Amino acid sequence: MTETVISDNLAFTDLGLAPELLRALTESGYTKPTPIQAQAIPVSLAGGDLMAGAQTGTGKTAAFALPLLQKLLPLANSSTSPAKHPVRALILTPTRELAIQVEESVKTYAKHTQLRSLVVFGGVDIKTQTPHLKTGVEVLVATPGRLLDHIEQKTLQLNQVQILVLDEADRMLDMGFMPDLKRILALLPKQRQNLMFSATFSNEIKKLADEFLTKPQLIEVARSNATNDNVTQKVYEVAQSDKEALLTQLLKEADASQVIIFTKTKITASRLSRSLAREGIAADAIHGDKSQQERIKALDAFKAGTISALVATDVAARGLDISELPMVINYEIPSAPEDYVHRIGRTGRAGALGIAISFVSPEENKYIVEIEKLIKRQIPKETVTLEKTSTRTRASSPKESSYKTNSTQDASATKRAPAKKKSSDPWFDKPYEASTSAKNTVATTKQIISSKAPVAALLGGLRTNK
Repeated sequence: MTETVISDNLAFTDLGLAPELLRALTESGYTKPTPIQAQAIPVSLAGGDLMAGAQTGTGKTAAFALPLLQKLLPLANSSTSPAKHPVRALILTPTRELAIQVEESVKTYAKHTQLRSLVVFGGVDIKTQTPHLKTGVEVLVATPGRLLDHIEQKTLQLNQVQILVLDEADRMLDMGFMPDLKRILALLPKQRQNLMFSATFSNEIKKLADEFLTKPQLIEVARSNATNDNVTQKVYEVAQSDKEALLTQLLKEADASQVIIFTKTKITASRLSRSLAREGIAADAIHGDKSQQERIKALDAFKAGTISALVATDVAARGLDISELPMVINYEIPSAPEDYVHRIGRTGRAGALGIAISFVSPEENKYIVEIEKLIKRQIPKETVTLEKTSTRTRASSPKESSYKTNSTQDASATKRAPAKKKSSDPWFDKPYEASTSAKNTVATTKQIISSKAPVAALLGGLRTNK
């Protein structure tokens, strides 16, 4: 990997970007490029292939979006003909959320140009995307599956693509997109520029790079799997049964305006968000079982401050870009240590300070050991005292709760069924005895049953001789 020394005085104006792009950057409040931007933009503008290692929150979207737009500017036009606006740049992302945010950034940087952009992703009716595609766009941001859907329906063509960007390539491989990627690559012109961004450079990523990159320049702005020094990491040792009570207590004490809470499963995410809402904490969840509209609505509410706690699974949260997010909580520790790095990368972005707290039960200690090996540092461990509140009672172990409930039920049952009192008349307390007439009736009945009555021949009886 090559690592260039970047001057602290470097500005976007020093990178040779067009006035239209610089104006958009200035209006967005950006003046100095991040290290990945300062290194990747000149390489991309030169036209060569690029393989860049960049952690979440390093500004990698602008690192490929700005040079991409700069190279397409000469082809921008105001024609209403779709033929004048073919797809010239294709950006592939692993998740819908990331695709939406990347396209928003592209639109922001291109607002003073005549270049068009669009995002297509699954989870919504494909017919709603088709009319926009037919008007023509130069920059298309897409998830692989939905892109192939449009290709099969012949609603777009890729024969004029000049630039291909693979964003978060490592996650694409983790999510099983390799077959889709190979199909898409086969449809693209062989003469094109390729830019690949990945948080990690595993053997699988290198193999993918060998398949579609041509003599790429390698850039890595931070050690692979390194965590941001701006993020304060803590481990709270807590029993699994006490995690929900601790989370509620922590959020109320911290009075956090924004916090993302990570879980391993969709079921836990939904249950936890509902539980927090019952405790008076504005919360919602995003995960794979929710529709795209529901996920966008929850994310917009979180960004706007309507909800303060967003409970998310790893796949749903990949690519979330929340500016100045103060806190991340790992409610459950991920099995893959790399996912821990991606999770806490949501906070401490762009030089801001952040806090990453992990709830670790005794069963999860093995995962923390692997995480510490990966990030090459020890995470401080603390023990938290839970307050004795109604929440704490609800968080008791199932056995304890069951015991209390059964005890209460037994007590109430005792009250409802008092001890039987003896009656004033002794006759009512004596055991039942059959009367003499009843005994005679029973005897008669037995005698009738035991006697052999004639049976009709048709029913198998024997004929009686008289």
